[in-house]
Amino acid sequence: MNPKRLACDDRARASCESHLAFSDQLKNVHPMKAHHLPTRTTRSMTLCFLIYPLLINQACGDGSDQFLDNGITAHRGDSGTFPENTLTAFASAIEIGADWIELDLLRTADHQLIVIHDETTGRTGDRNLRVSQSTFEAIQAVDVGTGYRREKNLTKKDCPPQCAPSLQEVLSLVMKQTKTRVSIQPKMDCVEDAVKVIRELNAMPWIGFNDGNLNLMIKAKRLAPEAVIFWDRGQKTNLKQDIQTAVKHDFHALIFQHQGLNEEKIKQTQAAGLQAGAWTVNEPNKIETLLKMGINRIYTDYPARMKQIILDHQIQTEKENKAQE
Repeated sequence: MNPKRLACDDRARASCESHLAFSDQLKNVHPMKAHHLPTRTTRSMTLCFLIYPLLINQACGDGSDQFLDNGITAHRGDSGTFPENTLTAFASAIEIGADWIELDLLRTADHQLIVIHDETTGRTGDRNLRVSQSTFEAIQAVDVGTGYRREKNLTKKDCPPQCAPSLQEVLSLVMKQTKTRVSIQPKMDCVEDAVKVIRELNAMPWIGFNDGNLNLMIKAKRLAPEAVIFWDRGQKTNLKQDIQTAVKHDFHALIFQHQGLNEEKIKQTQAAGLQAGAWTVNEPNKIETLLKMGINRIYTDYPARMKQIILDHQIQTEKENKAQE
């Protein structure tokens, strides 16, 4: 392991207790989410366990029959509560109980796969590097918690420095359990490299792919027929053609930009044997509206909030059904 990777791990290890302060700080910054945060004891176990993702790098078997199916995709992890696309955000989403976490994938100049959304690190990091033109070590040296601290007005003590993880690190974390799966969004043509890593780790039961790029999704399905494919669609795409294409290529779902969704779109998609989803929705009223329309899946930055809304919706639906009996 290279010295910079070790430095990153040492920094995370030394910050274990600081993560607890981070969660405590979030209670003050986000009062409406305070009741969703786990207890201090649970946070301590979960977040300290996060620090050693490479120590247990083995699959725990095919638990596909145990995976959750609640329609909650944690967009870049629990990214409303922790810095996006970090191990902390992914671990939190798993603990909350999202059935899928979603990550973004790019390839560095030295052909390593790294989990980050933007082509450059300027928005999330403390320096601005172009990922495809920088080495893996250089990108991992960037503190990708910087943008989140700036947005939430937090200090480094509140929100410790974060490294952009490798795909292997995230898969190792996900494979320690059999409830939550991971959907990979390739932000460049790195599908073949991703499938190679997935197969080397025997991680395929946990895997899906999502993106709006049809060629990349076809490629993912061809190279990994077992993978679940979520095809992202915009507001004004042709629904009939989208359905025909998705069925032809054995995709699992159409994930629509939520501003372009209506009940008829959802029904037509489902009638074709596909699931209908929406991205990215954080407003409680909008989530409730989509649930009433019959949506199958919602991508959100706040999985705990959505989990509670789903529970409330189910309770209300049961009450209404009983009243009609």
